[in-house]
Amino acid sequence: MKDTPVIEGAADASGLRIALVVSAYHGAITGALRDGALDALGEAGADTAAAVTVIDAPGAFEIPFAARCAAASGRFDAVVCLGCIVRGETPHFDVLASAVCHAIAAASQSTNVPITFGVLTTNTMAEAEVRSRGNDNKGREAALAAVQLANVQRQLLW
Repeated sequence: MKDTPVIEGAADASGLRIALVVSAYHGAITGALRDGALDALGEAGADTAAAVTVIDAPGAFEIPFAARCAAASGRFDAVVCLGCIVRGETPHFDVLASAVCHAIAAASQSTNVPITFGVLTTNTMAEAEVRSRGNDNKGREAALAAVQLANVQRQLLW
């Protein structure tokens, strides 16, 4: 691998325009995911007041539509999807989690804009709380993945 070229996405958000699509459902969890994403973007050099836009979505099912619209607008270098789906007593969880995951992937592929998946799919609210706090905050991870992919895209396509 010594002579093999490697394209790596830098964790440098300076100059990037990022959209955060955040579900209002389970607001305490998704708010923590949003805050983690904003913190990570700021630490990576983004001007969070000028270059980051938060887009509210009513629930997880609506995230892919808002993400696709944001990506297709040409205003953003990457989109981060943040939500929380908690298993209940009906098959609704499985259907919703699968639909949201597939639709987010399709939105990214159809718009050629990096769209990352920060939608928690947990068995309990306690699991969601763990994944939305501190070092385990999946909002941070999804935001940094978006930055890295946007930087990879810049190297490959520009």
